Amino acid sequence: MATSDRYPAALLALFVAIFIALAIAPWYRQDWLLENVLVFVAVPLLVVNYRRLRFSNFAYTCLFVFFTLHAIGAHYTYSEVPWREWLAALSGGDGTIAGRNHYDRFVHFSYGLLLMPAVCELFDQRASPRGLWRWLMPLLFLMAHSVIYEMIEWLAALSFGGELGAAYLGTQGDEWDAQKDMALATLGAVVGLAVVAAVRGISRPPRAR
Repeated sequence: MATSDRYPAALLALFVAIFIALAIAPWYRQDWLLENVLVFVAVPLLVVNYRRLRFSNFAYTCLFVFFTLHAIGAHYTYSEVPWREWLAALSGGDGTIAGRNHYDRFVHFSYGLLLMPAVCELFDQRASPRGLWRWLMPLLFLMAHSVIYEMIEWLAALSFGGELGAAYLGTQGDEWDAQKDMALATLGAVVGLAVVAAVRGISRPPRAR
């Protein structure tokens, strides 16, 4: 294994270990299977196309963090991730924060933020947009994916119905849940785009005078 391959391989091995651990006795097995369709498709594609579509270590790190956050959400279902209890255990509080569980909103924001580095590199390698389109196309790409995901959630909830459909949809009684999720994914993508631009600006060699 080449030295440059060791870091992505280590991230993959660590994620597989985390995924297997969280696959043991998830709170709702059927919902876990539905939620992880994304992982079952995306991770093998990244592995199979590794030589043809190589991302930076920074992008792979961001993808690893996102998939780990998603694996946690799938284990508990997004609406029941006990993050408040975890915070209470760390801070010494009682963990009785009332109201909606916002873990799903956090992951939607993280989707836009953490996938943006890989998406920018994807367009640089395969489309090479110039000028404003270099930044606009990755943003529109992630926004479109957010819309597609919400449509898939809606269709799945209609198809399965009952408790499984409600658990997968995870609106928690908010009629504007889908719109808020898409808005947060867009906000995350905008922030991610700013981070990518800043990183590229810092790493770019100064112009000769």
